[in-house]
Amino acid sequence: SRREGQEARSGSGVITMANTFHFDLVSPEKIAFSGEVEQVDIPGVDGDLGVMAGHAPLVATIRPGIMTVTVGGKHEKIIVLGGLAEISDKGLTVLADTATSLQDLDREAFAGKISEMEEGLKEEEGDALDRAIERLDHFKVIQQYIVSTAMH
Repeated sequence: SRREGQEARSGSGVITMANTFHFDLVSPEKIAFSGEVEQVDIPGVDGDLGVMAGHAPLVATIRPGIMTVTVGGKHEKIIVLGGLAEISDKGLTVLADTATSLQDLDREAFAGKISEMEEGLKEEEGDALDRAIERLDHFKVIQQYIVSTAMH
C-alpha cells in the first residue's frame, strides 16, 4: 500500500524535457503575460481545460476562476473573471475580462464585489437570476481558494 500523497510512476510517464508554446494573456487594462510556457490550465465554461504544446485548435469561453500558468516548472495562479481562449498553431491567446495575479488581488474589493452581486440577486428573475447565481458561485469558489491559500 502506498502512503497518502505518493504517486505511482511508470518509466514511460517521465518527461525529461518540457515542450513550450507561446502564450498571451490580454485584458482591457494591459497585456498581463506574453511568453513561452509549458502549460496553461483554463477555467472553461464547459469544464477546465489543460493546454500544452501541440494542442488542437480550439476556441473556448472562460468562466470566472483561477487560471494556472506553468513556466519553468513553477505555477503562477491568475484570477480571470471570464473571457475567451483561442488555441491556434501560433499558441494560446486568452482575452480576459479581468486578469489579476493572486498576490496582486485586492481581497477587500473582491469581497465587496461578492456582496454587491448577492444584493443584486434580489432584482433578478428567471434565466437572468440563474446566470447571476452561477456567476456568483464562480466568484465564491475563487474567494474560497483565496482564503485557503492565505492560510498556508
